[in-house]
Amino acid sequence: MTTQPEFPGYVDVDYTAGEGEQPEAYPDIEGKIEQAIEVTRRGLEEYRSPAVMWTGGKDSTLTLYFITEVAREFDLTVPPAVFIDHFQHFDEIHGFVDRWADEWDLEVIYASNDDIGDYAKDHDLEPGDDIPVDALDEHNRHHVDEILEYEEETFPFLLDTYVGNHLLKTVALNDTLEEHDIDGVISGVRWDEQEARADETFYSERHDPDVYPPHDRIHPILQFDEAAVWEAFWNYVVPETVAEYPDQGYVPESADDLPGGVSQDDIPVSPKYFAGFRSLGSEISTEKSDEEPAWLQDLESTTERAGRAQDKEDLMERLRDLGYM
Repeated sequence: MTTQPEFPGYVDVDYTAGEGEQPEAYPDIEGKIEQAIEVTRRGLEEYRSPAVMWTGGKDSTLTLYFITEVAREFDLTVPPAVFIDHFQHFDEIHGFVDRWADEWDLEVIYASNDDIGDYAKDHDLEPGDDIPVDALDEHNRHHVDEILEYEEETFPFLLDTYVGNHLLKTVALNDTLEEHDIDGVISGVRWDEQEARADETFYSERHDPDVYPPHDRIHPILQFDEAAVWEAFWNYVVPETVAEYPDQGYVPESADDLPGGVSQDDIPVSPKYFAGFRSLGSEISTEKSDEEPAWLQDLESTTERAGRAQDKEDLMERLRDLGYM
């Protein structure tokens, strides 16, 4: 009797693929898309229980688009989407995710750290209010005391901090991976997005059981930069999703500049991007970059994540070591 190998023994991917590369290695949109299709196809074929991370933002929505297209083309199954509810989203994000999950017939797994969420709700907390560490359950206290080695008696109920980000996002994600036995996490991170992600590969190991449930990360759009993401949206994603949209991809200058018969709700682009946000973190700690829609802003000489709280950005490498995306 042959024994089936355990993870990661049954996975055949090249963990060095993309090592040392930058977006410039894929100079045109066709090359970027071809690579995204190949990485996505391999991810859907090799993993027994994959899932895609979906924030409602442009990168994860583009990744989801590639997944649905590749699944249709190669007769593969569209995996569930994991949406981390950290309790501090823009209201528009929830509406966007609900709208397109229904449109695309997606299974969405909502991951949240309910121990913290329930405490905040029961005590009518606002983001930034303090939560006593000793009010947490044993699972969360273990993360605070033993993993983060945090020594204060309270921590702020705030997403973009070291403790807050880990508890509200990473713990919620890792618990969900374990609960659903997810072995491959398909994620929309990019090389150019943040320094801590610049050395990622297309298939990335997360096998240490002392840190997270063993799994791999699959990164189909590493090779895209911000401008290429928007080029893909207006030339491929939107025209192929919205029947009334021009085939060649019309780039609107505002929400009022959409083609006749098309409303903002018809477009799989978050309304926050139309409003001038370039990155969607949390309602509390993310500001718009400009009044123009994100794709019309100066993408080359300004920083995409400048509108987000820098405490978390500065700690990104440490957070990623704990399982953050």
